[in-house]
Amino acid sequence: MAAMSSGPEGDATRVKVAIIGAGFGGLCMAIQLNRAGIGPVAIIEKHAQLGGTWRDNTYPGAGCDVPSHLYSFSFAPNPDWSRTYARQSEILAYMEAVADRFDIRRLIRFNTEVAEARFDDDRGLWRIDIVGGGHIDAEVVISATGQLDHPAVPDLPGQESFAGPRFHSARWPEGLDLAGKRVGVIGNGSSAVQFVPEIAADAARLVLFQRTPAWVSPKPDRAYTEAEIARFRRSPMAMKLHRAKIFLGLEKNFLVFGRARFAREQFQKQALAIMRRHIADPDLRRRLTPDYPAGCKRIVLSNDWYPTLARPNVEVVTRRVAALRPGGVETVDGARHDLDVLIYATGFRATEFLQPMKITGRGGLDLNDAWSEGAEAHRGVAVSGFPNFFMLFGPNTSLGHNSIIFMHEVQATYITRCLKQLFQGRRGQVMEVKAQAMAAYNRGLRAALDRTVWAGSCNSWYKTADGRVTAQWSSFASRYWWAMRSASLDEYAFTTCDAPVRTLSQSQALTTAAGAS
Repeated sequence: MAAMSSGPEGDATRVKVAIIGAGFGGLCMAIQLNRAGIGPVAIIEKHAQLGGTWRDNTYPGAGCDVPSHLYSFSFAPNPDWSRTYARQSEILAYMEAVADRFDIRRLIRFNTEVAEARFDDDRGLWRIDIVGGGHIDAEVVISATGQLDHPAVPDLPGQESFAGPRFHSARWPEGLDLAGKRVGVIGNGSSAVQFVPEIAADAARLVLFQRTPAWVSPKPDRAYTEAEIARFRRSPMAMKLHRAKIFLGLEKNFLVFGRARFAREQFQKQALAIMRRHIADPDLRRRLTPDYPAGCKRIVLSNDWYPTLARPNVEVVTRRVAALRPGGVETVDGARHDLDVLIYATGFRATEFLQPMKITGRGGLDLNDAWSEGAEAHRGVAVSGFPNFFMLFGPNTSLGHNSIIFMHEVQATYITRCLKQLFQGRRGQVMEVKAQAMAAYNRGLRAALDRTVWAGSCNSWYKTADGRVTAQWSSFASRYWWAMRSASLDEYAFTTCDAPVRTLSQSQALTTAAGAS
């Protein structure tokens, strides 16, 4: 990449707001800011295409575990969803259509990766250094990078010696043919539950290396009828009511994760009964029965997981993988499993927020150091010591029962309210959440999380190695909406800087940014 060209008077490209990431969160944030008349805005995207996780995960059967009409923006409903649970290609097409409808694509700098964002105390600006050269100055930085961006691949001895294709499910090779192959899959989370049933029939043999069995719930997936789609097209109100019904239906599922032990026990009974209907082998039943409460790890949705594991060409291995060999996998008991292809379905480094970017706040404070004992933020969107810096899908804003798109909208609305006060309320040039406000918020959050199933003894991507829950929100999604809606901005300190802050117009910013590509 060429060095970024300079703007007037030798200044580097400068915008009012820089958004990092062009996934659902980045699109939502940019649309909200445009509606509020806040700009110029630049979206910095390290890939050549928007879409985030829905651009990256193209494995067979990739789809969403949240119903389509709720896994979409409330301000951009789609009457044409083909299924109750959309697949990857349809979700990505929806995101592309939203970007075009709201004229967001022109704001995106593709193939541009952030190396570091550093706050300049003297100027009250963020300097964003780009991998390969160049930088952008921004008054405000908003991270919308998500939690499912960096695949977690186990560091196993002998990995480089494996002779066949070896890859993470989020990096599925285009045109891969598994017909007649001996396929190994390490991991049995949400991705594996989707792609294993899709490939098992083609594979000569499929070996699933399972560390911990998952709680599995039926997925009420079906195609929408032509009559239903016609009704949604004809009546926006019918679509809104359908969305509201889905939302309320999912909200009650939080009872499984909270203090309602009866709800959790009922769910477990139903889940085990379904497993017994499909798995006749008592030994396989035993291996597939979780020994931890439902919800402690992510509950997966599937109608064909158990029938697939019961196939004669599928084997479930519960011994831990010890090493990879040229011809396959060796487990800790010394058994060798001959394989042609190995697929990691081992999830993502979800607790490593904002990696591998370096975020440096006031006085050279590194966000990694601030989060050395586990990531935390004020209301999931701001961190003390990091002025004019916000996040979507930040610490403790993920959900186990409802739609993250709903959370994105709540956060984007809140951040927009903050920036209106910053830019239009004339309360200062810099806003920073007060340390005492953030500390009080997180004390209450931790107390609430301690009463959920996530605080249990099982290991999951919801929490750090030392057991601190950093991913999940502690209650109903509607409670987060209410808390953010009524939150006082007196939780922030507004200050001014000695040096004036000048921004380019949107057209100037785009013109100079284009020169760096």
